[in-house]
Amino acid sequence: MARLVVTRLLNSLLSIALVSVALFALFELSPETVAAEALGQYSTPEQRQLWLEANGYLAPLHERFLDWLRRVVTGEFGPSRVFAAPVAAVLWPRLGASALLALCFFAVLIPLSITLGVLAGMREGSWLDRAISLLSIVTTSIPPFASAVLLSALFVFTLGWLPGTSSGLDGFAWRELLLPVAVLLLYDFGYLARITRASMAEVMGTAYIRAATLRGLPPGWIVVRHALRNALIPPFTVVMLQVNWLIGGVVVVEFFFAYKGFGSLILEASLGHDLFLLQACTAISVLIAVGTQTIADIGYGLLNPRIRVAR
Repeated sequence: MARLVVTRLLNSLLSIALVSVALFALFELSPETVAAEALGQYSTPEQRQLWLEANGYLAPLHERFLDWLRRVVTGEFGPSRVFAAPVAAVLWPRLGASALLALCFFAVLIPLSITLGVLAGMREGSWLDRAISLLSIVTTSIPPFASAVLLSALFVFTLGWLPGTSSGLDGFAWRELLLPVAVLLLYDFGYLARITRASMAEVMGTAYIRAATLRGLPPGWIVVRHALRNALIPPFTVVMLQVNWLIGGVVVVEFFFAYKGFGSLILEASLGHDLFLLQACTAISVLIAVGTQTIADIGYGLLNPRIRVAR
């Protein structure tokens, strides 16, 4: 198991190193473009040259890369053109707001999806299985922007029960999180429930589960002690991958509900051609993607003894 952990960590570090080189090449290999984005399109060539000299862009390439890497590691991403403030001052509060949204989302998604998936898998072919499968397919087929419109029309404009916007920063109420979380949940819980259902149905048909049933063990004991751990291996991997999906999914949801989070920040940086802010958002997204994949690989090895033995 230790070898598996070390291997996955080394692979993650290698991935981050390769991505950092790609990001530097994408954003920094054209200093004239960087200066134009930082100073604006109406800046003169002399002004851009002075800016490049003052910010070290005339140094050798390897020195620029090491300096850029140091700034990324320490969080000194530079000034934001859109917000007229340091990128770090804008980035971390917005990232925290999205983290709160993700926490509420996963707090509902995981128990709901796994419970429904386990119930459907235990009673494969029953009316309960068909009902849960139908609900999962219908909700997953509706994209987030459509469910956002439908839920807003019902709960905001028709019934007036919930607010239609969320600040995402200081001073917001918990009621403001209900609609964004519901939109993300409706689209995603069916997929995880179907994965759990398929895994649970497969485990319930194995020989050791049939043997435990023939021995007269209680059904609840069989599910909790024997079936559930093996059935949760695929859902665990899917849950970790949902973190990466959430980065893209929150862009639509946060923009629709005016939620000031990380997703809407990516959109604002893109529309405003904010180069330094885009660099920071891309670097954070890469770290999240690599980190969750590493956790998924290590967790899969902990849950599946065959992986540990093979390593």
